[in-house]
Amino acid sequence: MSASQTSDIPTLLVKIFGKDRPGITAGLFDTLAAYSVEVVDIEQVVTRGRITLCALVTQPPAGMEGDLRATVHSWAESMKMQAEIISGLGDNRPRGLGRSLVTVLGHPLTAEATAAIAAKITKSGGNIDRIFRLAKYPVTAVEFAVSGVETEPLRTALVTDAAALGVDIAVVAAGLHRRAQRLVVMDVDSTLIQDEVIELFAAHAGCEDKVAEVTAAAMRGELDFEQSLHARVALLEGLDASVVEKVRSEVRLTPGARTLIRTLKRLGYQVGVVSGGFTQVTDDLQERLGLDFAQANTLEIVDGKLTGRVTGEIVDRAGKARLLRRFAAEAGLPLSQTVAIGDGANDLDMLNAAGLGVAFNAKPVVREAAHTAVNVPFLDTVLYLLGVTREEVETADSHDEG
Repeated sequence: MSASQTSDIPTLLVKIFGKDRPGITAGLFDTLAAYSVEVVDIEQVVTRGRITLCALVTQPPAGMEGDLRATVHSWAESMKMQAEIISGLGDNRPRGLGRSLVTVLGHPLTAEATAAIAAKITKSGGNIDRIFRLAKYPVTAVEFAVSGVETEPLRTALVTDAAALGVDIAVVAAGLHRRAQRLVVMDVDSTLIQDEVIELFAAHAGCEDKVAEVTAAAMRGELDFEQSLHARVALLEGLDASVVEKVRSEVRLTPGARTLIRTLKRLGYQVGVVSGGFTQVTDDLQERLGLDFAQANTLEIVDGKLTGRVTGEIVDRAGKARLLRRFAAEAGLPLSQTVAIGDGANDLDMLNAAGLGVAFNAKPVVREAAHTAVNVPFLDTVLYLLGVTREEVETADSHDEG
């Protein structure tokens, strides 16, 4: 039966609620089967061991509705459940144009924040069609399916208040592309890893404070990146090349980084990194983590010593966006199917060029300009923005271990 055929026919909404146990869904529909009804819609939710099962069915043949009601109530009572049956016409009203998925990350997620988000969706002209929990730790992540308002104005309305509410909010257009193959490209320093690589080198050269000062100014957007890069690298002149292995061993991955990359690869995504740091470190990360793409600046080494110069194409703010486009072309994917993650001002062009730009524990100027922001120290929370649940991650991990 088509949607148009069910628009004005009599239907019954059968609601069952109570303590969850095996066999409830099968039992309800086995009971309904005796009355030759057709199933129009089903919705089932289990929360803290309590089930709410809704079945929208066509009205039974003439003279049988009373018996159906009595039988369903009797069956529910035998299962120590409660039943409610509501008569009406047709199916749900058609959803409004404009469909989006709103992902909310809270640590914790408060009732106050949830109320404010729901009110803002309504004020924007949207309707909440469904709410689904994606994860309960290390953050609480829930997804709202919203219709009736276009994605961009909804994003503007919600993201503006996210910081004040103490939550992270991502708004993306709903559609088949959500489950399509994607390319995820990350910054390295303070994103994929917890460190600034040039500062690790500088610590061995005894000039860490000077380099850190220039790095901070560059990340705030106060200095031209290329000029600051040359100034910082010049301080490393004369450093023995053996320090490269030491720096590699000192690099600390961000919590959740391995889980993020491992899960993305299982989903068939391609993953890359672009860095204003150095290939001496990113090449090692590419091999260790199984990355598909990696590009960074290269420290020049002559006669076993760092010369204080870099060689080749400079990876700066514009260069990161250019590399995102190059990686996407090599992966055979449109930019709309790319996700970029970064924290600094030199990531902004890349974040804006991607289909979804995620500011990860970023500077204020970056948070304000990106599509969405994540302000918890777990990189794998980005998976929730892609609609991946914590249970799916853990199930895949357990299968690998088995």
